[in-house]
Amino acid sequence: MHLKDSLGRFRLVAFVEGISYLLLLGIAMPLKYIWGWPWAVKYIGWAHGLLFVLFLITLLQVALERDWKFTKIVLAFLAGFVPFGTFWFDKRLEKEAQ
Repeated sequence: MHLKDSLGRFRLVAFVEGISYLLLLGIAMPLKYIWGWPWAVKYIGWAHGLLFVLFLITLLQVALERDWKFTKIVLAFLAGFVPFGTFWFDKRLEKEAQ
């Protein structure tokens, strides 16, 4: 990934956001609802929320700079709501990154 261009930054943020989403769903939620530890959702959820906002900002930046079609922007946006969605979308971006 090239962090000097908007696509590289977007791919990095999408990867980290995807990891935070999986941590929230796979670790923090069970800790809260099975073992009664609400602090896990509080802190991991807070971090995930910030990363999601950063995901949206970098999505807007890369979409404007690369003149993405509306359908591609919507697909990227929706990928942020689906577990493993950002990883799937990143695979679609590999050709564009080269």
